[in-house]
Amino acid sequence: MSMGDQINLDLTYSVLFNLANQYAANEMYNEALNTYQVIVKNKMFSNAGRLKVNMGNIYFKQRNYPKAIKMYRMSLDQVPNSHKEMRTKIMQNIGIVFVKMGQYTDAITSFEHIMSEAPSFKTGFNLILCYYALGDREKMKRAFQKLLTVDLKIEDEDKYLPHGDTKEDKQYNLVLEMIKNDSLRQIERERKYEAENCIKTAAKIISPAIEPSFDTGYDWCVEQVKNSQYIDLAHDLEIDKAIMFLKQKDFNQAIETLKSFEKKDSKVACTAATNLSFLYFLENDMAQADKYAEVAMTADRYNPYALVNKGNVLFTKGDFEKAREFYREALQNDSSCVEALYNLGLTNKRIGRLEDALDAFYKLHAILRNSPQVIFQIADIHDQLEDSAQATEWFMQLIGVVPTDCSVLSRMGEIYDNDGDKSQAFQYYYDSYRYFPSHIPVIEWLGAYYIDSKFCEKAIHYFERASIVQPQEVKWHLMIASCHRRSGNYNQALETYKYIHRRFPDNVECLKFLVRICSDLGLKEAQEYATKLKKAEKAKELKDQRTNSASRRGSGRRREGSAEGDREGSAGMRPAGKRGGCSRCSWAAPQTKP
Repeated sequence: MSMGDQINLDLTYSVLFNLANQYAANEMYNEALNTYQVIVKNKMFSNAGRLKVNMGNIYFKQRNYPKAIKMYRMSLDQVPNSHKEMRTKIMQNIGIVFVKMGQYTDAITSFEHIMSEAPSFKTGFNLILCYYALGDREKMKRAFQKLLTVDLKIEDEDKYLPHGDTKEDKQYNLVLEMIKNDSLRQIERERKYEAENCIKTAAKIISPAIEPSFDTGYDWCVEQVKNSQYIDLAHDLEIDKAIMFLKQKDFNQAIETLKSFEKKDSKVACTAATNLSFLYFLENDMAQADKYAEVAMTADRYNPYALVNKGNVLFTKGDFEKAREFYREALQNDSSCVEALYNLGLTNKRIGRLEDALDAFYKLHAILRNSPQVIFQIADIHDQLEDSAQATEWFMQLIGVVPTDCSVLSRMGEIYDNDGDKSQAFQYYYDSYRYFPSHIPVIEWLGAYYIDSKFCEKAIHYFERASIVQPQEVKWHLMIASCHRRSGNYNQALETYKYIHRRFPDNVECLKFLVRICSDLGLKEAQEYATKLKKAEKAKELKDQRTNSASRRGSGRRREGSAEGDREGSAGMRPAGKRGGCSRCSWAAPQTKP
């Protein structure tokens, strides 16, 4: 018996095939191609030519598109016409490679053949994109219409609705309960989502291209959807149209589009009212925002975003307790509503319930792990609770997420400064200065740090920067002169004080230093500056007297008006009450997106 008779061809094929697959899975592409070549070239292996699809996939990953197409076409020749599904998938790959190469006409040939033999949403969508790339309006329209004819192959969803109360119906309802969320049902949902996503995305893409304006083009797409089997999708498309207007910053058109849904069925009306409420909130029209939030809640009380909008309106009015209740109700309806959770944390923080606010932001952090806003809120609350260790830890996490945020860096410097760790504080303040060298508090701290450290020459650099940022602020020029004086450079200090005097001739402090330096250096100008100092001090004294006199007269009038008001009130001529609203209402508006 020969050795060839002892070789098990099936086992050899299986071993080589799995070896090639493992090479490909580990991105050892050359080894995988060599192993596939061994299989393909062996005439003893039947149907081995089909493995050229796998070789084509490897070339595709390597971006060697010409060889990928060659392999796909060779494998297509090996697949008989009876295997339609396999041939369709290979042609789909060929079309995608042509798209990658920018050869849209060749890609269209492949996609059109697939749509005539075995239409699918992905292929139809790719065909639309190719026509869009070529700018062919009529073919874009025809391809969109063809996309709407693709069959989802999903049975009527009414079969999942429960039946009556008979014994047979109850048994049937039990079966429905078991299958309504099984794996097959999930596949149906995925297919439906893919179909809807392809149709909606295609409409957004081609709308500006098929007609002179986006509005007209989108209306055409909506009309086609209404006349198709996907009529339920028409309302969603119209909502998307309003959102597209928002992206184009055409708020009036967005509002008009959303208002057209007011008399539609409750689900669509609720979605439109929710968006309208948020739009008016952004425009600071709280009356309209409140109105449409109420409309949305009336249509669907379990809509968390409608409740969030209502809470936002109340927040702006300063009714934090009621706003808090609406945010909590929204979370009861949807515990993953991040907008409600974030705004609840802000509201609790505003009313001083810091522990509750911290709890809300911790929950939100579990959902949004690397959100800078959430991490900042947690760090800020710990700082307000005077837990500097936790505040430092969370600010460090925040710096890891946004390492170039100058305000966070300066906040860390402030924390270390308060704890007495000047060296660490300096490091963070310095990093903050590097990213934003015009922030006056940081510049001032760095200048003061170098003065305390007896490095006045280095402090001059920061005060010069401050004088550039605030050229009319005499304090920075005086600090520069002071640094020159402290470092013993009296001539430079004198020149700086003279420059300040020319720019700010009435500044008393500058004149005092000029008199002192000129006297110390024995200069004749000392007497001249002393005379100017006396005049400046006298002028300042008169100015202060006028200011004090005016303030005393104003306070006297206020006391007289108050007494008169008391007399009128006691005589019953007018009711006592607060005048106007509270003026201390500076706050950050609640965010709908964390």
